[in-house]
Amino acid sequence: DQLFNNLVGRDLQKQQGMSPQVVLLLPILEGLDGAKKMSKSLGNYIGLNESASEMFGKIMSISDDLMARYYVLLLGRHLPQNVPPVEAKKQLGREIVETYHSHAAAEKVMRDWNARFGEKRLSDADLEPFWCEPADAVSIVSSVYALAFSLPKSRTEVRRLIEQGSVQLDGLKVTDAKATLILRSGQVLRLDKTRAVKIQRPRYQEKSIEHHRPAL
Repeated sequence: DQLFNNLVGRDLQKQQGMSPQVVLLLPILEGLDGAKKMSKSLGNYIGLNESASEMFGKIMSISDDLMARYYVLLLGRHLPQNVPPVEAKKQLGREIVETYHSHAAAEKVMRDWNARFGEKRLSDADLEPFWCEPADAVSIVSSVYALAFSLPKSRTEVRRLIEQGSVQLDGLKVTDAKATLILRSGQVLRLDKTRAVKIQRPRYQEKSIEHHRPAL
């Protein structure tokens, strides 16, 4: 989108008796929505300093059509043929994570993803721990997004996710936004297709419970 400005700049350099600078332009990378250019202000971006799991999860959320563009612009090669889209997307995410984190991080996030969503063994996955006292579903899910994933969402957005059936507690859908959730250690709270946490009471609270438990 800066081609015209760059070419005018070259003409101005000539008029000033200067040697025109070489202009190298690259295609604009579309954001996760596949519609507008990737931008932090639009919220459709992948941050270079984001965690490996967040980076991989965002890659897995893009459309198949957009994936073909990402292969060309980010990996410098075309989308592999005769490979299931989900596997091609995993490979894309794996290489992106390896570039900005490490080979070990890429291997770990792949295993974790397969456990969560491929084999559906969320209880075995390395999930972010989370704990809060009983509250309504919207408040708890909003807190998880903000505290566990640094991804603030409005109560309206969260309510919509709940009513659509995206939120699950131990595999059971939570569809009542006003319902009071009483969390227990060991449970898995799934927010959407790419994010889940393991409910874990802080150790100091567990010790407090043990201390006040009456003797038999």
